[in-house]
Formats: sequence, C-alpha cells, structure tokens
Amino acid sequence: MRLTGKQLRHLRALGHHLDPVVQLGKHGITDAVVAATNEAITVHELVKVKRSADCPTSKQDMAAELARALDAEVVQILGHTALLYRRHPDKPVIELPR
Repeated sequence: MRLTGKQLRHLRALGHHLDPVVQLGKHGITDAVVAATNEAITVHELVKVKRSADCPTSKQDMAAELARALDAEVVQILGHTALLYRRHPDKPVIELPR
C-alpha cells in the first residue's frame, strides 16, 4: 500500500505525540523485536520504534527491514526513531484522508 503525501502528513501529525513502543538495542533486529513490533502495530496501527546508539543496524536499514518484515509502511525517520504504519485488516482505527 503506497501512501500519498497527504496521508503521510496526516500520519506524521498523529505520530508526533506518540512515545516509542519498541526499542532496539545492541543486538539489532531480532525475532523478539519483530514479534513485539507486530503485536504493537496490530493493536495501534501507528507505532514508533527507537534505535539505540549502539545498535549495529543503520536507522534507514532498521526501518526498511522492520517495514518489510511487518508488511508496513515507513512514515518517517527522525533522529533514531522510525514511525511505522500498517492498517488493521478488520477494524481500522485511523481514518486516512484521500
């Protein structure tokens, strides 16, 4: 699902006040991190993932790899934090503008 500029702007505005739900440490992206992020994104649709300074994965690779593993979209990468979005298949909470 490709997001338009208007939709990305809307999601960035919603994600501004969110706190990171998942944090990556020195082991990088593990199965446990993917499982925790999957659970969080299923419930909330929009989640922030924070990468610690000693994480071996770059922030762009981290966001792309998580998005690929979760079938999600990278909304924004700001500092060491990535904002990810995946629409809930049954009950979407976030209404995207057209």
